Amino acid sequence: MSRKGLLLFLACGLAWGIPYFFIKVAAQDFSPSMIILARVVIGAAALAPMAIQRGAFMPALKAWKVSLAFALFEMAGPWWLVTTAEKGHISSGLAGLLIATVPFFAMAVTYYYLGEKSAVHKKNVFGLAIGFVGIFLLVGIDALTQNLEIVWVGAIVLAAVGYAIAPAIASKEAPKVERIGIIVVSMIFVAAIYVVPAFITPFADGVTSPKWESWVALLVLGVVCSAIAFVLFFALMKEIGLSRASLITYVNTAVAILLGVLFASEPLTIGMWIGFPLVAAGSYLASRRHA
Repeated sequence: MSRKGLLLFLACGLAWGIPYFFIKVAAQDFSPSMIILARVVIGAAALAPMAIQRGAFMPALKAWKVSLAFALFEMAGPWWLVTTAEKGHISSGLAGLLIATVPFFAMAVTYYYLGEKSAVHKKNVFGLAIGFVGIFLLVGIDALTQNLEIVWVGAIVLAAVGYAIAPAIASKEAPKVERIGIIVVSMIFVAAIYVVPAFITPFADGVTSPKWESWVALLVLGVVCSAIAFVLFFALMKEIGLSRASLITYVNTAVAILLGVLFASEPLTIGMWIGFPLVAAGSYLASRRHA
């Protein structure tokens, strides 16, 4: 990996590692719909001038079917699943760890949808098996020891599937449309989907005046975790490809767990200690390219 690729990899991993903690903070006072709406409105406001200046907005608008698909698979669906799951159901660290399954699904998407047959090798399949053993142990152990709600584990994994599919759709169906345009148009679609639910139920149950840290969390989620993170990820994907770019989930997971432990008093469970090394090793093997 080049120096540029490494810097993008680390920066993107950090930008998409902190959302789980800030979602947890924001969810104390805001509804999932309001959190998502705030993310896309702030993100679109930050990126729209750049998209218009580059002439990327209108091409993305013309490719509205691709932008809508990206919006559904990358934001509207996964963000609701993750935000709702973190609202009293699972820890931010566990959410980040489960999102580390993205490389597994990215391998399948790369092979079947993008047609890159080299993405699947016996070593990739071996890595896939190791990773799923890690998830099985993680979920099984924590279900027995931490009263883990399995349905919300499934919700996060479903979000990971969406994260793997969305960039592939943009790459295959609109290869000549600059990604920043697709991101902005997608955010507008997501805002249209969530604007009514967000204003019907803006706050969490029993909240009438959100704390200042919840407002800060919304701002960070919009600017850093949405606008900046997407720009970094597409630059990274262009530099090293989808399968390898999806490996940022390793960094995401480490950051999410660290923030959860240090600032949200979340436990490092037995399941995490056993499952994470297997997930990390399996994802690495599953995403490597082989001759």
